[in-house]
Amino acid sequence: MKRGKSNKYPPHKASMLKLKEAALAYEVDEPMVRTQIYLSQQEHEFIQREAKRRDAPMAAVIRGFIDEKMEIPEDAWTNNPMLRPAVPDPDSKGREDGGINLDHYLYGVPKDYIKVKGKWVEAPPLPQDYGENRASRDAYDKMIREMDESQ
Repeated sequence: MKRGKSNKYPPHKASMLKLKEAALAYEVDEPMVRTQIYLSQQEHEFIQREAKRRDAPMAAVIRGFIDEKMEIPEDAWTNNPMLRPAVPDPDSKGREDGGINLDHYLYGVPKDYIKVKGKWVEAPPLPQDYGENRASRDAYDKMIREMDESQ
């Protein structure tokens, strides 16, 4: 029987990844700690796709996610100026329905809600030819203005 290298059992792809991962472990400034985690099938597939997309081992992708999370300061949600209440403006003439009809005020589309008898209700559906027929659009808009108390 001939001894030597045999192609009967070629290296498994997983072992190739381990070798690639082992090489990366020496590039970090601090020692690495080996750990084991359980992932759902969906999580595992996501990490695999990310690893393939980034051409990196799965462990490097997971470490990257952890590093991103660790970079967020402790007070990110408590001391964030973007999350503070707006300064009151006495000259502001905000609209009562600004939140529920934002698209109307930003883009000029018909209102989603109108105030009828003191209650906010869904606006009637648009006519099918609202966008093409000027007369239809004007008639609908007039009907809404008459129904809407907030105007």
